[in-house]
Amino acid sequence: MARHNLILGNDRAFTGTYAGFDGGRVDDRQAPRDPYGGAQGYASPQYGQSAQYGQPAQGQHGQATEYGQQAPRREDLEAMYARPSATGHDTGRMTMRDALNAITATLGVVVLVGAAVMAAPIALGLALGTQGAELGYGLAMIATLVGLVGGLVLGLVNAFKKQPSAFLVLAYAVFEGLLLGGISTSFEVIYPGIVLQAVMGTLAVATTILVLFRVGVLRTSPRLTKIFMVAMLAYLGFCLVNIGMLAITGTDLRRGMLGLAIGALAVLMASYSLVMDFEDVQRGVSNGVPRVFAWRCAFGLAATLVWMYIEILRIFSIFRD
Repeated sequence: MARHNLILGNDRAFTGTYAGFDGGRVDDRQAPRDPYGGAQGYASPQYGQSAQYGQPAQGQHGQATEYGQQAPRREDLEAMYARPSATGHDTGRMTMRDALNAITATLGVVVLVGAAVMAAPIALGLALGTQGAELGYGLAMIATLVGLVGGLVLGLVNAFKKQPSAFLVLAYAVFEGLLLGGISTSFEVIYPGIVLQAVMGTLAVATTILVLFRVGVLRTSPRLTKIFMVAMLAYLGFCLVNIGMLAITGTDLRRGMLGLAIGALAVLMASYSLVMDFEDVQRGVSNGVPRVFAWRCAFGLAATLVWMYIEILRIFSIFRD
C-alpha cells in the first residue's frame, strides 16, 4: 500500500527497494550461490568442525539459540494473567475517587477557615471580655475584605488557567473561607441562628440536586445554558448597580420583595450551575482527562456552593426582617 502513496512512494522505508529488496525479490548479485547449491552467506561447518559458540546452528535458518534461556514457567504465566488490569488512577487519568478527594479537601478548607473566623469573637470574648469580643468582630470584618479581594483574584486565575493547580485551588478555598466566616459573623450578630439555617438550607438544596442528577432527572441542555448565561450577565449587572446605589445613596435594592425575587433567581441559577459542575465531573471521568483536572472540578463546585450559601443567607435575612 505504501508503494502507491504519492507522498511515501519515494521513501525507501515504504518501498520494496530498502536494504536490497525490490518488491520482495532478492537481487542475485547480492547473494551469489556456490556451485554446490549453498549460499555463501550461510556456509555450513567443514568436516570435523563443530559450530562455534554463539554461531547459529545448522537447520535454524537465520535463528540463533539463546544459551541458558528457559521457557516461562506455568506459575509465572498464571500470575501474569491473574494480575488486575491498570485502573485510571494507575494510568494518571481522573477517576471518581480523585474528584471526590479534591472536592472534599477544597470544601473542608472552606468550612474550617470559615468556622475559625466565626469562632474568633467568641474565643477572644471568653479570654479578654468585651474588648476581646469587639476585637474578634473587627478581625471578622478584615477577614471579609481580605477574602473578597483574594477570592476574586484567585477565582479569575483558576478560571482562566489552562493547567489546574491544587495549590491555587486550596488557596482560593482559604480566601473563600475568610469571606464566608466574616459574612456569617455579621449576619449571626444581627439575626441569631441564621447561619445554621442557611447551612441546612444549602445542604438540602445541594443534596436534592445531587439525587435528582444521579437518577437522571436533572440534565443541562444547550438552550438552558444560553438562558443561564444571559441571566448570569443580568444578575452581575444588577449587583454592580446595587453596589453603586449603596455607595451613593445608601439604598439596598436587595431588600423587600425585589430582594426575594432576585435571591430566588440567584438560587435557581446556582442550582443549574451545580448541575453543570456534576456533569463536568462525570464527563471528565468518562473521557479519561488527566488526574490534575479533578482540582478544576473541585474549584467550580466550591465556587457554586459558596454562591448558593450567600444567596440563601440573604433570603433568610429578608424573612427575618
